[in-house]
Amino acid sequence: MYLVKTPKFIQNLFPNFYWKAPTDEKILYLTFDDGPIPEVTPWVLEQLKPYHAKGTFFCVGDNVRKHPEVFEQVLAEGHAIGNHTYNHVNGWGTDNIKYFHNVRNCARLVKSDLFRPPYGRLMPKQAQFLQRHYKIIMWDVLSGDFDPEISKDKCLHNVISKARKGSIIVFHDSIKAFEKLQYVLPKVLKHFHAEGYQFRALEAEAFQQMKRRRYVKTA
Repeated sequence: MYLVKTPKFIQNLFPNFYWKAPTDEKILYLTFDDGPIPEVTPWVLEQLKPYHAKGTFFCVGDNVRKHPEVFEQVLAEGHAIGNHTYNHVNGWGTDNIKYFHNVRNCARLVKSDLFRPPYGRLMPKQAQFLQRHYKIIMWDVLSGDFDPEISKDKCLHNVISKARKGSIIVFHDSIKAFEKLQYVLPKVLKHFHAEGYQFRALEAEAFQQMKRRRYVKTA
């Protein structure tokens, strides 16, 4: 089970995590987890280009090792990157030291101060340690593209109905999610572009906004 829209009370329980940008501008932050994958990630990049959209790719270290040319393409096209552990490790039930080593192994390949825990799962001591070194990026909208139990239209509805100004939205550039992603991503880009939105990477400007207004309640 998962929540498509992260409730405010959960966001408020973990105020040191980044859930969304509290902005009045029409900006969305599209993020892509689990790549780079040669069958998927270049396709994502092609979809973003016509909209001058920049995304943030939370990369699995082992996929970077296996597909360095795809990783370099992400960087060359001006997108942001983040650490998603080396082997997509679930923090719940994983020894802390083992988890930290896995993050560090990814960091040797993915030079970024952004971190997203796979499945959004971290133990308290893991979070405390990683916050010293990374901005921990969560989300306020989960597309559900990874879920085989929902339809493509439901996945699209999840994003279009829940995204708001400043939303951090999760997609996956993975084989598992590709069928839904192929249907949903072009429609999301077209819909929000027509509404006057811009698509930006999670970089310094966004974090300055989040830091200034982190405790301000937003719609």
